[in-house]
Amino acid sequence: MSHLFYQSRLARPELDRAEGIYMWDKAGKRYLDGSSGAMVSNIGHSNPAVLTAMRAQMEKSTFGYRLHFQTEASEALAARTAELSPPGLNKVFFVSGGSEAVESTIKLARQYAIAKGEAQRFKVISRMPSYHGATLGALAVTGYAPMSAPFDPMLMRMPKIPAPRAYLDGLDMEDVATGHHYADMLEQKIRDEGPETVLAFIVEPVGGASTGALVPPEGYMQRIREICDRYGVLLIHDEVMSGGGRTGKFWGAEHWQTVPDIICISKGFGGGYVPLGAMIAREDIVEAVLDKGGFVHGHTYAGNPLACAAGVAVLDEIARQDMIGNAERMGARLKSRLEALMQRFPFIGDVRGKGLLLAFELVSDRDSMAPLPKDLNAHSRLVDIAYDRGLIIYSRRTRGGLEGDHFLVCPPMVVGEEGIDEIIEGLSAALEDFAGEAGLETGRAA
Repeated sequence: MSHLFYQSRLARPELDRAEGIYMWDKAGKRYLDGSSGAMVSNIGHSNPAVLTAMRAQMEKSTFGYRLHFQTEASEALAARTAELSPPGLNKVFFVSGGSEAVESTIKLARQYAIAKGEAQRFKVISRMPSYHGATLGALAVTGYAPMSAPFDPMLMRMPKIPAPRAYLDGLDMEDVATGHHYADMLEQKIRDEGPETVLAFIVEPVGGASTGALVPPEGYMQRIREICDRYGVLLIHDEVMSGGGRTGKFWGAEHWQTVPDIICISKGFGGGYVPLGAMIAREDIVEAVLDKGGFVHGHTYAGNPLACAAGVAVLDEIARQDMIGNAERMGARLKSRLEALMQRFPFIGDVRGKGLLLAFELVSDRDSMAPLPKDLNAHSRLVDIAYDRGLIIYSRRTRGGLEGDHFLVCPPMVVGEEGIDEIIEGLSAALEDFAGEAGLETGRAA
């Protein structure tokens, strides 16, 4: 009998060890980690340099409360993070995960408004669908009903605008007019809510689990920045998943040369070695809050020296092995191979993403982009079939969390050509098995 419980009764084998892009269960079966866990293990498993850095820190100290001591590890990681961040964003606040990072951005934004004498600003606009975390504050800005519905009576629901899903609306994502079409929905929402009440807009530069690696149309990110500036609204980039190099740039927003006011990062920031995340903010925002009595927020493990030592080592390995460059190169190869699968499987309706943050979506008809029947449970069934074959991928339901099926294919940034080939081989076999079960037509082998 296990005393441990998670989200469901889904049973998985016990993990024995992991190395690079592979994991083994206690029975000796090998799995290719095609999703880096939950898009976390960016630098691969059991990296020797990171483990060495963690052991060295353990010999010195494993905990130092931030109100009692500064630590060499946390100062070093903060400096490195600031160096990697856009100009002007040089103040770093550490947390233990993505939800905490999002909560921190919301609380800092609110306290900044109060410090400026704009206490009427409290609304944080986000997108539908979106996912920004599992805590109540993060859920309030999340646009994903299955996650938030049970807690609606406990939440102050925040305004939403549609995510720029041009592929569903039949619009050309390469056309700047498309990007402006979706971005201008933010301006209209700000006006509808009352500009004086709107605090911030939070957005994932490249979508995560809720939209399946959604890439914004041309002109979207730049227009969003302009609109936020026009109305004095803070722009928060949720780079919990897209940050850390996975998209082929350290920050996902670098693809569009846009700079936010506050950033949150986690997941690949600690690489799965320790719980770690961060908020990075403009100096003037932080100074204004500190001048008014301090930042009313914090977590016990914020700036933990062991976590920060691991974080420094993760950043060192990303640079030493040119993992960002590899993510760009291998991501292009993987995306091309995923697109080729569309010729073989007509129920693949879209392939999207940047670098090694990639996804494909299943549909019943490419012309209308109608989803597969809900009762096929494709989002869970294909994952299970692939898992049985030793390939781990990650899924969510695309259309409001209630129907539609997309799958994230996001291997660690150390993956090579052989690993890409193995992913495609396993995925092809899994899609064939799923098509046979579901009675879906397939084409000739690609």
